[in-house]
Amino acid sequence: MIRPIAGGSGSVTGIEVALPHPRTSETPPLTRLLENERLLAAVLLAPTVVLLGLFIAYPFVMGVWLALSSTSVGNPGTFIGVQNFVKAWNDSIFRTAFWNTTFYTFWATIFKLALGMWLALLLNRHFRGKRLVRASMLLPFIIPTVLSTFAWRWMFDPTFSVLNWVLYQTGFIGDHWWSVGVTKLPFLSDGTYALWCAIVVNTWRGMPFFAITLLAGLQTISPDLHEAASLDGANAWHRFRHVTWPLLKPVTIVVVVFSIIQTFSDFQLIYVLTGGGPANSTHLIATYAYQIGVASGLLGEGAAVSLCMFPVLLAVVWFQLRYLRRLEGA
Repeated sequence: MIRPIAGGSGSVTGIEVALPHPRTSETPPLTRLLENERLLAAVLLAPTVVLLGLFIAYPFVMGVWLALSSTSVGNPGTFIGVQNFVKAWNDSIFRTAFWNTTFYTFWATIFKLALGMWLALLLNRHFRGKRLVRASMLLPFIIPTVLSTFAWRWMFDPTFSVLNWVLYQTGFIGDHWWSVGVTKLPFLSDGTYALWCAIVVNTWRGMPFFAITLLAGLQTISPDLHEAASLDGANAWHRFRHVTWPLLKPVTIVVVVFSIIQTFSDFQLIYVLTGGGPANSTHLIATYAYQIGVASGLLGEGAAVSLCMFPVLLAVVWFQLRYLRRLEGA
């Protein structure tokens, strides 16, 4: 760049000085990519979208297609509409499985919430060995479901049941006037007993999840609120009802919904503990769908049975979102 410099009096005018030309630096492609927020967001979300599409969206779409077709093992099948759903609804075993699933989910969730809340309130206090108790409490949740259920199945075994032995040795069953000659309880050989045994095992396994989550919510509540309520004359029950519970309600709703989803679609526990027996009396929707779709090879009918869980779980999630939105607006 050439720029003229004006001289003073007695100096030579019109002197031109060459100045260095400013260089324009180019932005590297990686920098331009990082500065473009939309492009960067698309790149970061792409792996997640691909994984969700492969492992959630594609199986769900295929499940819907199978439920609307007559597909079986070795037979591609044809489109038959909702005939599989009508056949499932007219099936007495399916209606039993649907009732068992609702009954199983309701009582297991109630017990897990009650015992988990009690355990969380207990662990929220200061006592010696609290860390050890917290760590040991996670054992039922950490142990694989199949392994722990096999242990429970051995304890409920009609021949080698340790529970029957304990009840007999303590006098609760046996040749006594109050036991009516009962020497052992049919834990897994009677449908009613077997379903309640499954509820007990599910409660034992799911209670730590409730306790840890509710304990995390309890630790966010300021102790000053309880001290102020105590000064106003509130006892322990009133402090829980009017201070703890309202502040813990959002966390409780979320953990209950997660528990309902997991319990309603439970498969491993029932499959290992009872296998749906005796006489199909403890089948859940998931285990019955497996029996029809995989064991019997009727893929279309099995997919229709399994898809019957979708409306129920969708209604549960919708209720959760609606209720949480109402709590946030209150």
